[in-house]
Parts: sequence; structure tokens; C-alpha cells
Amino acid sequence: MGEIYHKLFEPVRIGRVVLKNRIAMAPMGLVGLTDREGNPLSRAIDYYVERARGGVGLIITGLFKVENKIDAAKEYMNLISHTSLGPLGELGEAVHSLGTKIFIQLTAGFGRVSRSDKFFGQPVSASALPNYWNPTITCRPLTTEEVETIVEAFGDASETVVTAGMDGIELHGHEGYLFDQFTTPIWNRRTDKYGGELRDRLRFPMEVLREIKKRLGNGFPVMYRFGLKHYIKGQHAGALKGEQYVEAGRDVEEGLEMAKLLEEAGFDALHVDAGCYDSWYWAHPPLYQEHGCMVDMAAMVKNVVKIPVVAVGRLEVPELAEKIIEKKKADIVALGRGLLADPYWPIQVQEGRIEDIRPCIGCHDGCFGRFSLYRPLCCTVNPAVGRERLYRLISAEKRRRVLVVGGGVAGMEAARVAAIRGHSVTLYEKEKNLGGHLNEASVPDFKKDLRSLLHWYEVQLKKLRVEVRLETEASVTLINKDKTDVVLIATGSEPIIPDLQGIEQPNVVTCVDLLRGKSKAGDTAVVLGGGLIGCETALWLAQQGRNISVVEKLPELMAGSLPVPRMNRIMLLDLLAVNGVNIVTDASVQEITNEKVRIERKDLGEMVIKADTVVLAGGMKSNDTLYNALIGKVVHLYALGDCREPRNITGAVWDGYEVGRTV
Repeated sequence: MGEIYHKLFEPVRIGRVVLKNRIAMAPMGLVGLTDREGNPLSRAIDYYVERARGGVGLIITGLFKVENKIDAAKEYMNLISHTSLGPLGELGEAVHSLGTKIFIQLTAGFGRVSRSDKFFGQPVSASALPNYWNPTITCRPLTTEEVETIVEAFGDASETVVTAGMDGIELHGHEGYLFDQFTTPIWNRRTDKYGGELRDRLRFPMEVLREIKKRLGNGFPVMYRFGLKHYIKGQHAGALKGEQYVEAGRDVEEGLEMAKLLEEAGFDALHVDAGCYDSWYWAHPPLYQEHGCMVDMAAMVKNVVKIPVVAVGRLEVPELAEKIIEKKKADIVALGRGLLADPYWPIQVQEGRIEDIRPCIGCHDGCFGRFSLYRPLCCTVNPAVGRERLYRLISAEKRRRVLVVGGGVAGMEAARVAAIRGHSVTLYEKEKNLGGHLNEASVPDFKKDLRSLLHWYEVQLKKLRVEVRLETEASVTLINKDKTDVVLIATGSEPIIPDLQGIEQPNVVTCVDLLRGKSKAGDTAVVLGGGLIGCETALWLAQQGRNISVVEKLPELMAGSLPVPRMNRIMLLDLLAVNGVNIVTDASVQEITNEKVRIERKDLGEMVIKADTVVLAGGMKSNDTLYNALIGKVVHLYALGDCREPRNITGAVWDGYEVGRTV
């Protein structure tokens, strides 16, 4: 047992509820895992039960609405009603059997952050405000009577959830949703009893608390989640840590006063984060945020209240989580995406098997990124999320010899999964190291989590006794001699070299060679391509003190075929701006010389940018020569990852898992 992590596994109490450890599952949306009425499907129950099986002490569900007539959603929004009793009751029974407690998160609604295509009628809010997604639409202020109706609806919902066996309630007061709009002066300009000074702005959630306690008794635990600080300069303008700006939303001073008032009102615990939609990379921190980026928020609250405080924000590093509890910065650590990546995080930490924890890489592609594609919640590195029963790995009926060509993400994942199922697996990699594009992608410090992913794969392949043959380039002849049953080709991709005048100049390098150290950049560089790879390479170079420009042919950066999740995109754009990267869009390259790039800007004419280095970041093309040569010669032949189609880590992992669980 990993004794150094014993603090995480001490019991803790929230009101009358005792948790077996100090690890909570943070609330995350159940998109795609509920029925048309918003009730959890069997997939949602399996999803939560898997985390309970993994040893988490507390599950906090994704949000559920308490009414749908005032803040009226057309679809997707989970709603508490009498039809919720069955599935929620089944969920409660299952997680309780495994020793886990469960709190349901209840929300007052979306308000100004509702999407017009997903809600009926004019959006509502605390005051007449521009809608977040479409500022041409003005939100209608809720009447006093409507707020009182919502308060009563919370009481009705609380009776339903306690009947279903839920152990407690978390009020959804953070991230700029409706409760947050009432409690923050930038959004609340009311003159009735719900507006004015801080205590009056808090009246809405406090009345909800009183209504719940009146219905269920003072002993029933109710927790409040809120952001101590919003990190916004104004509407649609977030702020980075350390950036000099004037806080337009809630500042720390008011947040601490708010915490004291919430405790005084009778809340049993506080769940503390930061940010809102206007600074979404705080509420949903991407890989560019440090692990534990919001721990200081929880620590400040813990210094002014006596009730338990829950910390959140990239806390899936065991040493970090343990120190938070040990140093009394919080009483409970909440893991969100870390428990998507590895639902067995608690058990593995307690057993000291840290090397077996599959790391979250902060990409948001498999979780929040799925929502914009109208696809169910999942995870980039764990394709079984949200389909645990269907995608559970089972032993192969017939054990085969499987040959994997290529040691990148897709090849390693396919080899891992096939080996788990009992196949005899050999992996060929022509380079001296495994990892493929992970090797260059993990070079910038802000992408160090990719190094952890590569290390995890190396450990797992070794434990599973996959035969790895490095510095061995597979060929048709070699594969024919091997006489394997299944051949999986994961030979990856290579940079696209555009047909441009001057492309042969010695100062032209690919981003792959640059990151791998095969080429070097000068003091002034131009990155050709404003996709994710180009923008991250530009940031990496700019952080080294170089003068960097990005040239993109589209009107916006990161607007190509593979969407970049919103929180990642806006933080990367803010980082590029803070680091002084010059952005040139709607531009086509006309000529490259040894000291400049000549471009043509749409409607603006010609422009010349000085450059002692030109970095190509215009995308990748499949390296599929071997696969094409084997078609018709091998019966069980599959192309995986970039070899099939250049995409991202999600595509590579999911290809590897799907084929590995199938062969």
C-alpha cells in the first residue's frame, strides 16, 4: 500500500454524511447518456458505477434542472421529475453497495449562457443582458415571482432526489450560470429583493437552501459550488494568471465574504473553483493550465470558514492531491477528467500503483469536444467512458499472433488492448524509441502531460509482455516471413510540404524537425499554418523570447477540419497575444527567401514579413505505403491512426482500442 498517500484515504464528514475517503468525482455533463426527458440511461448508471468501483468516496453528478418552463430548454438538459425516481434510485443503490456516497447537482438554469437553438423563447437572466452566444439577443430579466417559483421547484426536486436515495445536493452556483448571474454585480442590476448588496444578491441560493432544509430537515447535506474569482476583464474577455487587469466579475475579496455568508446561511460544504463562460479556461482548465491551478482559491476559502471545502482543477497528480489535504488547503479533492481517463485512480493510488494510472492530457477532445459534435461524453485516452459495459475488454475466444507496425499512439494502444485480451503481440518500430509524434508533441513544457502518456504506454506494454522490436523497419517481405494472423499498420504520418516558391530554402523547416531538435529556429520566425500544431509551435518559440508570426490562409486561427475545444482554443489565443505573437490571417504565401516571406492578404494586398526561419505547419499526410502494399496479401489487415487518416490523439487511441478489442 502507498502509505505516503494516507491523508487522501481518511474519512471526512459533510453534514451527517461520512465519506470513506477524501476523493470526489467532480460534476460533468451527461451529454448523450440521458433519455429525452433527461433521465440517466443505463449507460449513465454504468458510467457512475465504474467510478464507484474504482474507489471514489463521493460522486457529484452532472447538473439537473429543477424546472423547464421559465428557463426552458428544448433538449439535452437533464430535468428532475417523478420519472427520475427509477433511474436515480437504481444509480443510488448501485454506488451505495460499493461504499460510495452520491450528491446530485441541481441548477437554477442557464440564463445568459443559454443557446437560442437549444432553448424556447427569449433567454432569461438576472437582468437585461446580452446573450453570451448571440449578443444581438437581450435576455429578459426574471420577475420576482418567477424567482420565487424556481425556489419552490428546488424544494419539489429535493423531495424527489431524497426519495431516490441521493445522499446530498450540490447547488450549481458557479461558471456564470443563473445562480452566478444573480450573485455577481456585472450581471445583477436588479432593484428588488434579489439585487443590491452582496447579501441580497445571495438571497436566491439562500432561499433555495432554506426551502430544501424545510422540506428535508437541517441534517440533509447541501453544498454550494462557486467561483472565488471570475478572471474576466469584461464580457467575452478572460484573463490569464499573472496578467495585469481590472477584475470585472467577482474578485477574491468579495468571494471570501461570499463564503462566510454561505456558511452563515447553513450550507454544509463549499466547492470552490474560478472562472465563467467569459474565461472558460478557468472553469474547464486545459493542458495550458498548471495542475492545481485553482487550489489557492480553495485554500483561501478554507482559511475563513469551518465547514468542509472541496478543491478542484487538474488535481489528478497523486502527490499534489495528497499535499492539498496534508497542508489543509482543502478537505476534499474533486477529480473530473482524471476519473474519465482512469476510473480506478483511487484504488491505484491507495495500492501505490502510480505507474498504472492512465493520465488525462487536458485536451478536452474526448469529453467537452464531443458535445459540439452532438456525440456522447467520452475520453480521448479511455474510449470506454460512457459505454463501460459495451467496451469492457474480454478475453479473445481465439488467441492469435498479432503484428503491429508502428509504435506511435495508435500502434501502442492496439498492442496494449490486444495483449490484455490474450493475443501474442509483436510491435515493430523503426525509430529507437516508442511514441511516434508524441515525441515532438511533448517537447513544450505546456504539453508535458503527453510525456506522462508515453511513459504510461511504455510501462503497460512491458507489463503485458508485448514484444517490442525497436529500430526495425517492417517490410512486405518481413511481414510475410512472420506468418502472423493479424497485421495492424500504424505507420503514422509526415508533414505536408507545400508547393511554394522558395520552399527549398535552407531556412525552411518543418515543425516536426524543429520540435525534435533536428533543426533550429533563429530569432525571427514565421510559422506557416495557424492550426493547433502551428499555434502551439508558435507559442513554444515565443516563450523562448523569439519574434514570431503566424500566417494562416483562413479568416481565423484553429478553424480547420478538426475543431479545437473552445476552452483550449481561447486560452491558446490569449497566450499567443500575451506572448506577442503576430497573427496574420486571410493570407496566402507568395514567396519564401532566406530572410523574408512575401504574402498576399485578402482585400489588403501584399505584405512582407522578415524571417530568418520559416516553419511549416500546414498539416500532415498519411504514411500508408506499406498498408497499400499489403492489401490483398494479408486477410486480417487494418490501418490505424494517422496511417488511416491524419487526425489527433483521440483518433489514434480510438482506432487502436476499437481494432484491439475486435481482432
